[in-house]
Parts: sequence; C-alpha cells; structure tokens
Amino acid sequence: MKAITIEKYGKDVPLVLTEQPMPHIGEHDVLVEIHAASLNPIDYKIKEGKVKLLLSYSFPLILGNDFSGVIVKVGERVSAFKPGDEVYGRPRKSRIGTLAEYIAVHEEDIWLKPQNLNFEEAASIPLVGLTAYQAFTDILHLQKGQKILIHAGSGGVGTFAIQLAKLMGAFVATTASEKGYELVKSMGADLIINYKKDNFEEMLTGYDAVFDTLGGTALEKSFQVLKPGGHIVSISGMPNARFGKETKLGWMKTAILSIVSRKITALEKKYDTRYHFLFMKSSGTQLKILKEFIEGGHIKPVIDKVYHLEKTAQAFSYLQGGSAKGKVVIKIK
Repeated sequence: MKAITIEKYGKDVPLVLTEQPMPHIGEHDVLVEIHAASLNPIDYKIKEGKVKLLLSYSFPLILGNDFSGVIVKVGERVSAFKPGDEVYGRPRKSRIGTLAEYIAVHEEDIWLKPQNLNFEEAASIPLVGLTAYQAFTDILHLQKGQKILIHAGSGGVGTFAIQLAKLMGAFVATTASEKGYELVKSMGADLIINYKKDNFEEMLTGYDAVFDTLGGTALEKSFQVLKPGGHIVSISGMPNARFGKETKLGWMKTAILSIVSRKITALEKKYDTRYHFLFMKSSGTQLKILKEFIEGGHIKPVIDKVYHLEKTAQAFSYLQGGSAKGKVVIKIK
C-alpha cells in the first residue's frame, strides 16, 4: 500500500511516498481502507521529534493521526462493526499511521462516521473533536454560563472548540486576526480579540477557564485572565509533574517534567489557578457523541484546503505556516 513515511526525526527530514506492507489485524481490530485523513500540529511535532519523551516510534514511521474510510475486514472478536461500514476515528497513539491507503485500528477507537458528512469532512473531526470534548467535559467540566477564553479560534482545534463551548452554554472569548474574524464570529464566538492589535490579558478578567492551543507567552499571560480557582487546559504547553504522575511516566520522566515546567507551576501558585496538560485519548464512545452533535446540526466541520496524498509535504508546509483557517485534509481515495 502507499503511505507517507519518514526514516528518522528532524525538521528537514523529507516526507516520502513509499510502498509499505498491508497492516496485520488482531482479533479486536478492523482493517480500514482510508478515504481521507487530516493534518494536525501533533503530526509535525512527531516528525521533528518534539514528543520523543512521551511517544516512541520505530522507523520507517507512517505519519497521520485521524481518518475516515470504509471497513474492509474485521478481526474474529469484533462485534460492533462489519465490512462496508463507513467509519471515522483517531487510532491510539502507539498505532498512528493514517497517511496511508489502509490502517489496522482497534474497534474501540472508531465509530460510524456522521451521515451528513463526506469522507473529507469526517476526517477533519476526530482529533480536534476529541481534544475539545475531553478538555471541556473530562477536565474543565464546563458549565452553562461560565466564561472561557479559547486561543486561536480560527484554527483547526479552535473552530471546533468554539462550537462545542457554545453548545454547552458557555460565554466564549477568542483570539483571531482580522482575516479570521468573520469565521470565528460565524462559529458563535461572543467576544473576538484581534491578537495583532490588542493584548487579551489586558481586556479579559474573571474567566473560569482558558483553552490554550498556542503555548509559550500566550499560555503564560493566560493565567492573568482567570479568576481564583480558574483552570487552564493546554495542548501546546509543557507537560508538568501532575501529568507525569497521572500517565504513570515513571519517576525519572516525571522529575524532568517537574523541572522544565517550574515556571508554569509558579504561575499556578501566584494566581491561585490550576494548569492541566491534555494529551488526548482515543475514544469511539466519545466519537459517537460527537456524531450526534454533528448530525443534529450543532457542530459543522471547517476545512481550509484539501490535498492529495502525493502533495502531503506541501500540506505540512501550509499547516506549519500558521495561516490555515480550519482543517487541512489529505484526500487518499
């Protein structure tokens, strides 16, 4: 089968279209013919070796973290799905590889794709949808009437997160450029801050939560907008010792995280807030919930550009450029 692979980690390492063996399926796996996949920042972070402390892979490595497609074969103990089912999913972190014609994926990591979406639209949902859902429900426990700041509202995660937060009844502030203003407004944002002209930390106060997708100085300044007891969830900041303990990384890696995240820990204490690094988990159960939201018309996918598989390197460059509004999708079939 055709697949996009790398031979080692590195920023300048080429993405190569190669021929790879067909995946082997276990008794709880399904074999999916992939119709489309989407790109996410985690893809180029993996490529560049920036998450080696948390994830370890062998080479050649097939990249890609979410997909949609059609099941062509099921393992002997699979009961929820059958050949011919149209599905979407995010494979577990140890089994990535959606930039390929086929993937073997555990049945617990997929669900039937929303009927009102085509394959490209469905492929844009799993990673960003699960990320936002787990941030808001599993960690923040976002409630109706609460105020949340969502950074980079016009990005792939941001466009989904705004819609989900509004569905949950929250007041949503977001940062965006002038080019992204109309998009985030159409998603339901209540307050839009032009990050090129204004400082969000000077305009917002008393917020219950921040959903950080940027890390760096934006994350550090976000503590200032929270009320005492407020909570930040980040997908781009530094994992801390709490994350190391929760994910059972072991004492050495946890100690390393404690050291490298000490500035964030100090900000937690200074502002009487709580910081949580989110490393999203695969969940077919939650994909089922998102399917219902989408089919009910409450959330819609936002796609910027669609590339064919052989143009994946160009798609990576475009995503890393930071100007994408919504998701970048790879059409495979």
